[in-house]
Amino acid sequence: MIPGSQKDHPSFIRSFGYAIEGFVTAVKTERNIKVMLVAGVLTVVAGLIAQLELISWALIAICIGLVIFAELCNTAMEAIVDLATQELHPLAKRAKDIAAASVYVLSITAAIVGILVFAHAFGLVGSWH
Repeated sequence: MIPGSQKDHPSFIRSFGYAIEGFVTAVKTERNIKVMLVAGVLTVVAGLIAQLELISWALIAICIGLVIFAELCNTAMEAIVDLATQELHPLAKRAKDIAAASVYVLSITAAIVGILVFAHAFGLVGSWH
């Protein structure tokens, strides 16, 4: 689609299909997406075993979703940088490294939330209030 044009604007259903196609492509081609998805599934299994409370499930779901979102954004940014330049440019490296760092920071934050949620579920820390 041409920016600012209504010509060939995809329908909502078709746009949803493109999103699914993008997700499937990322899963097929990107190792880190697979790692994040496996970690998310393992966290859900652990949550089922721990019989997490509703608020804990909400925290876990938000963290899993945000980490996968961040990894997808990082993957997209890397593709854009690769499209913009094929040469090893210091700014291209900088952009990719900073995008990767954002996923790293969010992953560490999600891990801390997970530790707190599961420590609470197993009675290792006090109540939320």
